[in-house]
Amino acid sequence: MPAALADLELPELAYYDPELRGPRFHAEMRELAASNWLARFPLGFVTLDREAGEFFLRSRQTTFPGQMVAEVFGVDDGPLREEIDRNILHLNGTDHRRLRGLVNHAFTPKAADRWRPLMRSYVAEVFSSVAGAGRMEVVGDLCKVYPAMTIASVVGAPVADASRLAEWSNWIQRQFAADFLDHRERIEQACAELYAYLHELVAERRADPREDLVSTLIAAEEEGDRLTDVELVNLVLNVLVGGVDTTQSQLAQALRLFAEHPDQWSLLEADPSLAASAVEEVLRYEPITPFTARICLEDLEFRDVLFPKDTVVMVSAITANHEDVEGGFDIRREPSSRILTFGAGIHYCLGANLAKAELQEGLTFLSSRLPGLALDGEVVYENVQGIYGISALPLRWSA
Repeated sequence: MPAALADLELPELAYYDPELRGPRFHAEMRELAASNWLARFPLGFVTLDREAGEFFLRSRQTTFPGQMVAEVFGVDDGPLREEIDRNILHLNGTDHRRLRGLVNHAFTPKAADRWRPLMRSYVAEVFSSVAGAGRMEVVGDLCKVYPAMTIASVVGAPVADASRLAEWSNWIQRQFAADFLDHRERIEQACAELYAYLHELVAERRADPREDLVSTLIAAEEEGDRLTDVELVNLVLNVLVGGVDTTQSQLAQALRLFAEHPDQWSLLEADPSLAASAVEEVLRYEPITPFTARICLEDLEFRDVLFPKDTVVMVSAITANHEDVEGGFDIRREPSSRILTFGAGIHYCLGANLAKAELQEGLTFLSSRLPGLALDGEVVYENVQGIYGISALPLRWSA
C-alpha cells in the first residue's frame, strides 16, 4: 500500500524566503537533494532528482497548474484569463497535439539558424555603444536589449517596437510571481495591449506575407487544417512572453558565471567554437527556470507514495541538472540530453532552439571583445520564483 504524503517526514524548501538566491540558493538546494528526493513547500511538494522530475513532467496525469492558480486568485475573465486558457503550455490532449503538429517545423534547429545573421548584427549594434568604455551594467546595456530586438524581428514586428514588446512580455510573465496580486491591474493592461498589437500584426501579414514567424504560422497547414487568428495571436504571444525575459535572464546569468570563472572565459576566448557547449553548461548549471510546476489530474503513485488528485508538485531543475555531475562550471563538459531547464515531455519548451541560438551568437561575439572579463560591483539577484533573473550585473574588461 502506498504511503500517504501527510505521513512522510520531509525537509522544507523555503521557497518564498527573499534571501533564497545566489550562492545560498545553490547551497540549500544541494543540502535538500542530499537529504531526500522529495521536499515540502508552501503550496505542495518539490521533486529533487532527475528521475522524479522527468516522471512528473512527462506524465499525462499531470498538467501545468496555471488555470488552477487563476481560479485561486479570482482571474475569472478578461485578457489575462484568455491568455491563460489559450496558452499552449496549459493545453493538453488533442488540442495540444494539433497545435504542436502545425507549428513544430517553425521552431526546429534549422528554423532557428536562419536568424543567426540577424542575431549577430543586433548584438554587435548593442555592444557598439559601450565597446570603448571598459565597463557596463550588462543587464540594462545588453541583456534586455539584444533579445528584445531579436524576438521582435523573428515574429515580424518593427525593431523599433522591441522595447514595447519586451515591457509587455515582462509584465505578463509576472503572473507567475509571488507579488502577482500587487500588479494584477498592470498585468491585465499588458495582456490587453499586446493582444491588440498582435491582432493588427496578424492582419498585416495576412495581407502582406514576409519572411517572419507570423507569416510562417499563417501558412502552416497539415491535411487542410490551419491556425485561426485567435490561435495565431496566442501562439505569437506565447513566443514573445516566453522568449524575452527568459533569454535576457539566461544571458545575464551566463556572463555572471564567466566573470566568476575567468578560466572558463579564457577557454571561450581562445576557442569560440566552444560557444555551443558553453550554452549547454550555462543552461545546466544555472537554469533561469529552476522550478516547473505540475498539478495531479488524478491520484498518482510514484515510488510507493500516493500523490492525491490536485496535489501541486514542483520539479526542481536546479538539483536534477546537478545530479551525478562532478566538478563545477565547466564548458568543456559533454552536454547532457537530460537537463530539465526546458522541461520534458509534450510541453518541452517550444522556443528552446531559438533561445540556444541567441545565447550562442551572443557569447561567440562577446568572447573576443571582453578580455579580462570580471565583476565590477555587486550582483543583484532576483528571486527564484518564476524566472530567476538578475537585476544588476556590473562588469569590466580590458578595453
